[in-house]
This record gives sequence, structure tokens and C-alpha cells, in this order.
Amino acid sequence: MKKLAFLLVVLIALAQYPLWYGKGSWLNVLEIDQEVAAQRKINQKLQNRNTVLEAEVNNLKKGLDAIEELARNELGMIRNDEVFFQVLDNNKEGSSQQRE
Repeated sequence: MKKLAFLLVVLIALAQYPLWYGKGSWLNVLEIDQEVAAQRKINQKLQNRNTVLEAEVNNLKKGLDAIEELARNELGMIRNDEVFFQVLDNNKEGSSQQRE
């Protein structure tokens, strides 16, 4: 009788092995769930970035204000009737000259 009980315990343990350590084990499922959650966060960030870029593209297609702003900021362009003033910070230049 003891041999039969021992044999049954061994068979139950062998039957449990794939559940805990096999290809479709609980541990594997939990690991994949964590990977899916991390990928969803990444996808959400990318979706937000795409939404912002899409709005900027639509704004550039429809509005001249956005094009003018980009031309001013990135290319340094001004209109014909404007005068450009560049203000220099004398404190930084003066302090560097005093140190020399």
C-alpha cells in the first residue's frame, strides 16, 4: 500500500511539472503578460507622439501661421517690412574679458 501511495505521489508530481515549468507554464504566462504590458506602454507613448506629429502636419498643410513660425525659428527669416534686432548680453562678454 505504501508503494502505491508513493507511486501516486510521483505521478501527480510528474503531471504537475508541465504546469509549472513547461512551455505553457504559469511562470511563462506571467512573464509574457509583463512583456505585453511593457509593450502596451511603449505603444501608447508612440501613439501620443504620432498624434502630435499628425496635428503638426495638418497645421502645416492648412495654416500659414505654422509655416511662418517654422521659417522664423529654424531658418531665421524675417518679412520685408520688418527690422531684425539682435540683443547681446554684455554681462557674459564682459565677464569673460575680465577673467583673461
